[in-house]
Amino acid sequence: MHFTIKNLNSIKKELELIDHKVPSIIAVSKTFSISNILPLIEHGHIHFGENKVQEALDKWPNVKNDFKNIKLHMLGKLQTNKVKFALTIFDYIHSLDNEKLAQKISSEQKKNQKKPKIFIQINIGDEPQKSGIHPDKLKEFFSLCKNLDLDIQGLMCIPPVNSDPIPFFKKMKTLNTDLNLSHLSMGMSSDYIQAANNFSTFVRIGTKIFGERT
Repeated sequence: MHFTIKNLNSIKKELELIDHKVPSIIAVSKTFSISNILPLIEHGHIHFGENKVQEALDKWPNVKNDFKNIKLHMLGKLQTNKVKFALTIFDYIHSLDNEKLAQKISSEQKKNQKKPKIFIQINIGDEPQKSGIHPDKLKEFFSLCKNLDLDIQGLMCIPPVNSDPIPFFKKMKTLNTDLNLSHLSMGMSSDYIQAANNFSTFVRIGTKIFGERT
């Protein structure tokens, strides 16, 4: 059995111990070649994540054509000039973080007749160096997104480094509930258990599946 499958199975066993719905695992495959990813695909894993549009376009078109059930998630910052390309390959976008990007996605999805599932990125720690919508501006931004006919699935966050993530995850759950949204994208290799215990529905795991990036 390939080591990535062993790692994935180990993570699944941990997540099965939580007392509510187990989140879907996005295998974050950025920087790894398809040869490293293929064992997971052939094992039946569906959800994969990339951080860059060009890397996804280089790696995934043929694979997605061969494995129709694969869902590809855009996890990195999305520039407006890359939106039209992103919509050709990604099924989910987890990094909607400003009005200009929302308007561009709306415009391009009409042209392409392809509507990605979208998460609004929240700057949950109010960190000036991070992208994301401030929680106080969320309701206004969500209303804009609905008016643009965007398919908002839920919210995404990355808690501040070296902080206890649990208070931030709890706040995300409250924000999500207030908007009556179904999904939360939160939790990575270092904190996916805490995220799952706070009702995350998608955890984004790279290192614990694929190993350290070189």
